[in-house]
Amino acid sequence: MQKRDFMRRGLLAAVGALVGPALLARTHAEQLLAEARARPVAPGPFGLPPLPYAFGALAPHFDARTMEIHHDAHHKTYVSRLNEALANTPRANLTLEQLCATASQLPDAVRNNAGGHYNHSLFWPQLAAAGVGGGLPTGPLAAALTRDFTSFNQFKAEFTAVATGRFGSGWAWLNCDPAGKLFVSGTPNQDNPLMDLPGIRRGTPLLGLDVWEHAYYLQYQNKRADYVAAFWQVVNWPWVGQLFAKAAQE
Repeated sequence: MQKRDFMRRGLLAAVGALVGPALLARTHAEQLLAEARARPVAPGPFGLPPLPYAFGALAPHFDARTMEIHHDAHHKTYVSRLNEALANTPRANLTLEQLCATASQLPDAVRNNAGGHYNHSLFWPQLAAAGVGGGLPTGPLAAALTRDFTSFNQFKAEFTAVATGRFGSGWAWLNCDPAGKLFVSGTPNQDNPLMDLPGIRRGTPLLGLDVWEHAYYLQYQNKRADYVAAFWQVVNWPWVGQLFAKAAQE
């Protein structure tokens, strides 16, 4: 009897260890959302772009509550803090791309929040619900991926390796260099390939995956690989193809 009770307590403790962090994360996320909604975006040159679909449009791959908190709390906070950091400075007249391109000259508050705003503004429209999202790229983008990675599957494997292998928070990217060649890279925190920072191979981002825990923890907990696998089911390849066509012409 004592052995059975001991085993039962051990099982409950193990379940609690697994469920507890998830519940804690959800409570914290709900608090962030409530606080963010209570505050308007700080006045300034930048605004929060709306999601181009309903919060639940990407389910079951990306759940509605995560999308709501990610957009309405996290992204909104980046926009507000960027406007606050730019207040009464000449940099308030720069575009988001210009801010990123001069990141090495920026105070941390501007660099981090400009990156957060740019990265998320790219993230939302590159995702789409079933019927549009997922599948395979076509046209010039598909040809370029085969040219530069030998196959789409090889590109996918390299991108997945960067996304799952990032230690801590950051992003995985598909980029186009000035010569029109595609390459995969990763950046820490809210940095991106537009930034003139040491260790960053510069290029035009075409596809980015947010691997901060807030992007997936409510649904996938610590299973980042599952989140990355789900990402391929919602990629808006027509949108990415448009970005590639524009970058290749520049």
